[in-house]
Amino acid sequence: MLVTSMHTSSALNLSSLPVPVGPLTEMSYSPSCTHFSLWSPVADQVKVNIYKQGEGGEMESAHSLTHNFDGTWSATIHGNLKGKFFTFQVTVNGTPLPETPGIFAKAVGVNGNRAQVIDMQSTNPERWENDHRPALASFSDVILYEMHHRDFSIDPESGIKNRGKFLALTETGTKNAQGLPTGIDHLKDLGINHLHILPSFDYGSVNEAESYLADSDSRVPAQYNWGYDPVNYNVPEGSYSTNPYDPAVRIREFKQMVQALHKAGIRVVLDVVYNHVFDAVSSQFDKTVPGYFFRHRPNGTLSNGSGCGNETASDMPMMRKYMVESVLYWIKEYHIDGFRFDLMGVHDIETMNAIRQAVNAIDPTIFIYGEGWAASSPALPECQLAMKANATQMPGIAAFGDEMRDGLRGGCSDDKEGAFLIGNPNHEESVKFGIVGAIEHPQVNMEKVNYSKSPWASQPTQMISYVSCHDDLCIADRLKTTLAHKSKVSGTDEATLIRLQKLAETAVLTSQGVPLIWCGDEILRDKKGVHNSYNSPDSINTIPWANKSKYKGLYDYVRSLIAIRKTHPAFHMGSADAVRANLTFLPYKGANVIAYQLNGAAVGDSWSDIIVILNSRTKVSRVTVPHGNYTVVCQDGKIDASGITTVNGKSINVPAQSAIIMYK
Repeated sequence: MLVTSMHTSSALNLSSLPVPVGPLTEMSYSPSCTHFSLWSPVADQVKVNIYKQGEGGEMESAHSLTHNFDGTWSATIHGNLKGKFFTFQVTVNGTPLPETPGIFAKAVGVNGNRAQVIDMQSTNPERWENDHRPALASFSDVILYEMHHRDFSIDPESGIKNRGKFLALTETGTKNAQGLPTGIDHLKDLGINHLHILPSFDYGSVNEAESYLADSDSRVPAQYNWGYDPVNYNVPEGSYSTNPYDPAVRIREFKQMVQALHKAGIRVVLDVVYNHVFDAVSSQFDKTVPGYFFRHRPNGTLSNGSGCGNETASDMPMMRKYMVESVLYWIKEYHIDGFRFDLMGVHDIETMNAIRQAVNAIDPTIFIYGEGWAASSPALPECQLAMKANATQMPGIAAFGDEMRDGLRGGCSDDKEGAFLIGNPNHEESVKFGIVGAIEHPQVNMEKVNYSKSPWASQPTQMISYVSCHDDLCIADRLKTTLAHKSKVSGTDEATLIRLQKLAETAVLTSQGVPLIWCGDEILRDKKGVHNSYNSPDSINTIPWANKSKYKGLYDYVRSLIAIRKTHPAFHMGSADAVRANLTFLPYKGANVIAYQLNGAAVGDSWSDIIVILNSRTKVSRVTVPHGNYTVVCQDGKIDASGITTVNGKSINVPAQSAIIMYK
């Protein structure tokens, strides 16, 4: 890659720059001395500046670093610098660049402008050395729950003390006004085993200082953002800590959160956004090696596959090394159990496979998945990119199955467009493709699947099954919109909304892919119709915990579905061959009904022959099934694993807009 940077006088062959073999350790502390190191092979000079404070104040001293053959610059400063702050300043072609905490800062002051000399061992909570990730036998056992820190706990009715903070997930015994569990107790009771937390690294769109003021002064407006605008990738976000000015606090409180979730039997998935930065020109990357870490168009402008103004160059050797080491750092230092890659399709296949291989060496049960697309065309050929269409080239890495999502609720181009759930025909094959986990199945007609005309998953555990996530309208708002458009009647028929929400969750939680629930879907959370609420106020994004009491029937239904899935291996076989051999779609003449049979006995299930029927029609549908005596455990929006009723024969009536689950 030849790039002419605003900081360089001539084009450099950046891809040939030396890459150090060892770890990217920019600060190494001991009481007697601190070693500093920065990779910047294009620099004329590199200094490290020492400060007393995390922001403001005079520089205490400046020290020149020595250039090494591998492109790094280093120096050892004697004396105990613990608690001091520092920045690097790189000079390229005689021009000093703005100061940076480094590209791999691990502890930073408020708003992440200066790094701190810190003993990371001192940030460990009590008994941290005894913290272990909960056991996981197979990726097929994963049940994901996607959550934003502030959404989950900011509601005053949550009963949580540390609302909007990492520590909110350490509090037990919290209840809503009606006495039902909230917070971490809610997650335990619901039965999920993987908590996907939206970006939790240091990001740029929330001023941590103002956020700190808002916590103690209601006159200061609260700030909100999903956090998809990275500044320092390897430091927890300060606005989720109780004190963003003290670098150790955010680190310790994040670890306490992980520790508490592990104790509750829940693994922690970090949402990582390596595909772009908040602002390329002011990024730590461009303050270190200008132009290297980003892809460019032939005319020299930044490529924008992320849709956020820039895209990082995962194919460049140092960016690939950076991503691998960053993931490993979160695993080793913070005991993270999984990673969700934002716009994974911007990254190259080789890098994603390198990450999977490095993670396997630590723990192959750590789950990795991502969005198998980009916002627009990246500056690499699609055959090299980690798109879902290339999932077979990335074993052990999963992607979101938007075929099933949009087959259920409708496409992204028009919020009023509905699909299977509201009774629109011709979406059955897209939903069936999701039910089998995006693998090849002889009974799925790929010509009628909405987005993919060939299977893209080698195994069903490579597909994330979902109907709602933080992006786009949540399922409650989408159903309100599509139902109103179809009926031409404004307002919401709440009974219909709840029936269809239950039907949607049944499709997701009985599919062979890895299911994901967006936080609050289980209690009919909405976002007041806001399509993209990334910076909307709490009034839009907050989970209203009173909903758990108001819609307890929906909550109990989803909770029971999760329990059935966890108890019965037929719903998560984990093997493409097993799914093809033991999942058979049953014939039905007409639209908006999907029925299938699972051979439970063949996969060690206590339920021998299982029938699942999804009926989105507005009337009762009679469905032919293999003759036998069945115990019905799900019927007309109610679930009882011990049995609701029994049926004997070769057909069954399925109530309108509902699901049947029964077994021999």
